[in-house]
Amino acid sequence: MSALQILIFLATLSILVVLHEYGHFLVARRAGVRVTDFAVGFGPTLLKWTSPRSGTNYRVNALPLGGYCQMKGEDGQSTESQQQRQFRSAETYDHDNFQAKTPLTRLAIVAAGPIANFIVALVLLFVGALTFGIPGRGSTTTILGLVQDYPAMRAGMRSGDRIVSIDGQPMQNGDAMVAMINGSLGRPLVVVYERNGERHAVKVTPRPGPDGKKIGHLGFTPLPLSQRVGLADAWSSSWGYFSTVVMGTMGALGGLITHPAVVAGQLQGPIGMARASAQAQSFGPYIFISFVAIISISLGIFNLLPIPALDGGRAVFILVEMLRGRPIDPEKEALVHVGGFAVLIAMILAISFHDASAAMAGRSAF
Repeated sequence: MSALQILIFLATLSILVVLHEYGHFLVARRAGVRVTDFAVGFGPTLLKWTSPRSGTNYRVNALPLGGYCQMKGEDGQSTESQQQRQFRSAETYDHDNFQAKTPLTRLAIVAAGPIANFIVALVLLFVGALTFGIPGRGSTTTILGLVQDYPAMRAGMRSGDRIVSIDGQPMQNGDAMVAMINGSLGRPLVVVYERNGERHAVKVTPRPGPDGKKIGHLGFTPLPLSQRVGLADAWSSSWGYFSTVVMGTMGALGGLITHPAVVAGQLQGPIGMARASAQAQSFGPYIFISFVAIISISLGIFNLLPIPALDGGRAVFILVEMLRGRPIDPEKEALVHVGGFAVLIAMILAISFHDASAAMAGRSAF
């Protein structure tokens, strides 16, 4: 990864997080909740402007990694009933406090962040399809993704490598390359590929695929050629891709429960995402936009999980309040969120260690 690729990834991730927080911001303002602070980045404040109309402090902080939206009463220490006892009067009631709103309104504000991520992903896919096209029927000789434990990965090939020749025959057409591999089941092939301007030669033997047919596979997916499309096809492709990613992510989460040992090893943290981002950038704008959409969808789904300290965890407490007719004690809720945050940090550190190990072992991020 180059420094520029890392900076692009960090900037992209920050923008997605800020847009997530902006979803909270818009719905909160619409519901009459006062937003005390809306910040880009964390840490010491570099720039600050206070809106004379709303009183919101808009900040640009020193660490440009995401951002936050702080609402009045969001500390969890001031429930509606506590405010009623404090002010004892409808005239002095703190109407712009987050905790003063109905459970349904608070639920809408909490859910607005993940929903914003889903909307951003769909817009990115649609605009990207219209601007750069969508994957077409043909393919290139560049490797897009690899299959675990297949010959290509075992030989050290990675995403982004370009196949130059097979058995001395130049490869310029991806479809012809795939046809040659498919017809070479069990026969050793000398594959020459290019990576970062350097050429490497490996001997690999195509093996049968999971379908059991007598067709040779090296275990990689070639980068498809792009195809320009109109509005209808762009939307159809975008919605189809969006739905596939959502269902795939949900399936992976279900796999964590049914097959944790298998799925856990496939999770990626910040380091793995940065490596995958660098590779996606090298494949061209549409692939990178699709990758950014995947991150946005993942952020939305991840934040909806019923984990304390996440939007989904906050939503659970609101739903429980709606069922029992009264809020949970603020101190108990705060304690659960703190514990959940600690577990979340430990999980991120564990996944990051796995990502770092994969990077040092030279395994592809795709």
